Amino acid sequence: MAKPNVLVLGGVGFIGRNFVKWLVDHKVAGKIRVVDKVLPDTAFLGAEHKAAFADPSVEYRQGNLTNAGSIAKMFTLDDGGHFTYVFNLAAETKYGQTDEVYNEKVYDLSVKCATEAMNRKVERFVEVSTAQVYDSGSKPSKEDSKISPWTLIAKYKFKAEEKLREMQKQGLNVVFLRPACVYGPGDNSGIAPRVICGAVYKHLGEKMKFLWSDDLRLHTVYVADVCKALWHCTTSAVKIGSVYNLVDKSDNTQEKINRHLEEVFGIKTGFLGTIASKAVTTVSMKALTEEVNDKHLKPWSDLCKKANIQNSPLTPYLDPELLLNNALSVDGNAIESTGFKYDHPTMTTNDIREIIGYYSKQKLFPDA
Repeated sequence: MAKPNVLVLGGVGFIGRNFVKWLVDHKVAGKIRVVDKVLPDTAFLGAEHKAAFADPSVEYRQGNLTNAGSIAKMFTLDDGGHFTYVFNLAAETKYGQTDEVYNEKVYDLSVKCATEAMNRKVERFVEVSTAQVYDSGSKPSKEDSKISPWTLIAKYKFKAEEKLREMQKQGLNVVFLRPACVYGPGDNSGIAPRVICGAVYKHLGEKMKFLWSDDLRLHTVYVADVCKALWHCTTSAVKIGSVYNLVDKSDNTQEKINRHLEEVFGIKTGFLGTIASKAVTTVSMKALTEEVNDKHLKPWSDLCKKANIQNSPLTPYLDPELLLNNALSVDGNAIESTGFKYDHPTMTTNDIREIIGYYSKQKLFPDA
């Protein structure tokens, strides 16, 4: 039996590059077409990801996935064959953009790609959403918990989910994944900004203090488990229309993650506490964010200059949305009832070192 042809939309990004490697390593696909607006040569791929992209089964195509004509070309195989599975990892992931940007690059993109998949009768269209769609709270959210997106990205991700659910009635074979904060090699926006701040505070010789309290939940999931779950969504154990959270067993909080940073960088960390944090954020969250980022950006720039790093995808910049008192707390057990197993159930200090090592090997992370 021939192996399925696979289309990975947004395949050069953090999760995408790891998924391409996962597909190559596990030899489960026939042809793997990777589509992204970003060229692999400019994406700061690590050696292991470059090797995966060089595999004979992998074909890269640069494409604009907000354009219907471009999408049609990306879905068309040269030999007249078809893609069995399509994985949508494409979306605007930068925080602080406008509603118009997210509507085009999150909502419209998903709907247009899903429409093409539906018209071509793709067997599975796996849509990667986010666990930020849930109402923020300390109690872990299950798949049917209250929806109250607390970032603009999450708002438009859920809007796309709702539209794709409508399209399911018209024949779209869709499955949804809602990962918590994803970390691992190539991470530059999940745990990575905290890691970069750790390097900054080591350089400054100061204690690193965070807003809010030590028990604010920041649930996580390792990227290889996300990749495994993506493929699991193509199996008969997962029904069309299913929604699954992805989160490890760490039950991570700000304090737990800080312990790893303390060990890696030899720094001390602390928290302002809820009352003090409310006091400083009530006046002007924007002004506070600018002050925090000003404190971090110059030392990081100095570190990079000292290490002769001219261009790096890494930044300690924190967006106001991520500094609010919102807990990311989700329950990831449901997918396990379908036979899925988390291979990396607990975050370790070595995972933080792995993130740093990925960039250090490319001379993109300075010695603090």
